[in-house]
Amino acid sequence: MMFLRSLVFITCILCLSAAYSQTIETRVISVDQLHDKIISDSTLVILDVRAPEELTGPLGKLDNVINIPLQELESRLSELEKFKDQEIAVICKIGKRSAAATDFLLQNGFNAVNIQGGMVEYRAKIGNNNDSTE
Repeated sequence: MMFLRSLVFITCILCLSAAYSQTIETRVISVDQLHDKIISDSTLVILDVRAPEELTGPLGKLDNVINIPLQELESRLSELEKFKDQEIAVICKIGKRSAAATDFLLQNGFNAVNIQGGMVEYRAKIGNNNDSTE
């Protein structure tokens, strides 16, 4: 039942983001821009929308990320309220889930940007510098 509900939620988010993207263009930054922001902006919030087990996989995770899987984002949105006035950089494995999450956050009044290419591109370009793989 929970799986079906999650599947319906993800499908709805993807459909809504496609429809909504006609009125609001998803904000996107490159992994190089993210890396620069990590170094220069202490207020940057990084939201990783992958499943928790992905954070311990070969791509690891960035330091100080908030992990809310995409399928839980709607029900856990209140956890991000305290960051509503800050920029939230959203990341996943390759950028598709984070694009849907970014659209959802923008629709709900957050200042969100999608990390183009996700952790795959981040590791390819930036490597493991200054972040955790725990």
